[in-house]
Amino acid sequence: MTQRPRTEVLETTAADVRGLVSARLSEGFRTAMVAGHEDDDGFRIVYVLVRAADDRRCEIVLRTPHDRPEIPSLAGVDYPVGRFEREIRDLYGVVPVGHPLPYRLVRHGHWPQGWYPMRRDADPEPVFDSDVGSFPFLEVEGDGVYEIPVGPVHAGLIEPGHFRFSVVGETILRMKARLWFVYRGVEKLFEGRRPDEAIELTERISGDTAVGHTLAFCLAVEEAGGILVAEEDRLVRALLLELERMHNHVADLGALANDVGFGIVNVHAQRLRETLLRLNKATTGHRLLRGGLTVGGARLTALPDLEVISSVAREVAELADVTLGNPTVQDRFAGTAVLSSEAARSIGTLGYVARASGLDVDARRDHPVVDLGDAFEVVVEEGGDVRSRYLVRARELAVSAAVIADLVRRLDWRLGTGRTQAPRGGVGSGLGLVEGWRGTIAHRVELDDSGLLGRVKVVDPSFFNWPALPVALTDVIVPDFPLANKSFNQSYAGNDL
Repeated sequence: MTQRPRTEVLETTAADVRGLVSARLSEGFRTAMVAGHEDDDGFRIVYVLVRAADDRRCEIVLRTPHDRPEIPSLAGVDYPVGRFEREIRDLYGVVPVGHPLPYRLVRHGHWPQGWYPMRRDADPEPVFDSDVGSFPFLEVEGDGVYEIPVGPVHAGLIEPGHFRFSVVGETILRMKARLWFVYRGVEKLFEGRRPDEAIELTERISGDTAVGHTLAFCLAVEEAGGILVAEEDRLVRALLLELERMHNHVADLGALANDVGFGIVNVHAQRLRETLLRLNKATTGHRLLRGGLTVGGARLTALPDLEVISSVAREVAELADVTLGNPTVQDRFAGTAVLSSEAARSIGTLGYVARASGLDVDARRDHPVVDLGDAFEVVVEEGGDVRSRYLVRARELAVSAAVIADLVRRLDWRLGTGRTQAPRGGVGSGLGLVEGWRGTIAHRVELDDSGLLGRVKVVDPSFFNWPALPVALTDVIVPDFPLANKSFNQSYAGNDL
């Protein structure tokens, strides 16, 4: 059994918060989240910073009163902090003073004025008006410039998002995305529940990431409640995480080929994904791996068939070779939607988007749940284009297959304890960091003195990665937008909490 690293907590003031956060960032920390809270005596803002080199975690706490809820904006210090500040303003009404982009992020024009859904006194059934407020899109002017609006309603099953393109000829000059059409109040739904009762909710935050979000939640609760997890269960958790990575990556590899007209590859990729989904059902009882994780434990109905895993990995490698060997695919993938390493770092990108732009980041190594051994490696590409994002997925799938084989060997027929453990009692907080298939997921949990959930802050990697898509689209032609968008493949549901 292992104990998660404890978190350093620093109380600060409005005058000192900028210096504290800046100092931690200069020491190699990054912003994992900024979480808003409402207490009896006012609002509390928690800046959560983490460092990969030694898995250190630091929380900087700033308080502001109910009658004048303000905080100094740190958007000029760190780009992700600025977006979290806008989110907190929309959900709590806490104003980031001096923010360079003081526009709403989550709120839409039909939200009632003065209604902040995360406040204690928020009406659970407010009256919404017509969406009459104009959204602050920057208009690009010049000879031959025109706009193309796309969405929010899309064909097929895609969730709603509005994209406004400023275009000259076929070249995109600027793209602005508007999200949060499906804001569901997920974080509010956690409040007052027992941790074990919240598992079904975490599994549905973003449907394709049931394991990633549930594991991050469990880790946070276990740290907050002083729960130790057996090595057997930690091995099972790592196994489930890689199974989830495999079925999502193979689906993306097929979809990317399909977006350039190579449909036959997509047909085979979807066949292989179906094979993995059936394997998931045999392993946990659910095609999307729900039901495998508990607070304090994990359980399988059977170990995955390694013959199936190795067969899928071989076929995916063949499909990748066929795809990248096609000159038309190469022409469409290479040099398209380039996100430079500098831009990826400044925006704070995570996961395969960051690694495809040369950033060596991966929570499986930087914030480990269990030692993955020699079978694991962090896959990094330097190009920052569609081809690089494709290659990272293809190579990561091969790594996942190798890691799964090693984990099955180490489990030696064990299926996890299946136990559920309750927090030991007392007020506590905890942070869970997990490398989901899209990137690092963060959950921060606060328990009350009864062991119930007082506050759960959820951050999907898509919150960090969505702003990088418009940057990569500069000078891309409009027909390549679907391809570029799929190469990022961010979650709407994981973003629009």
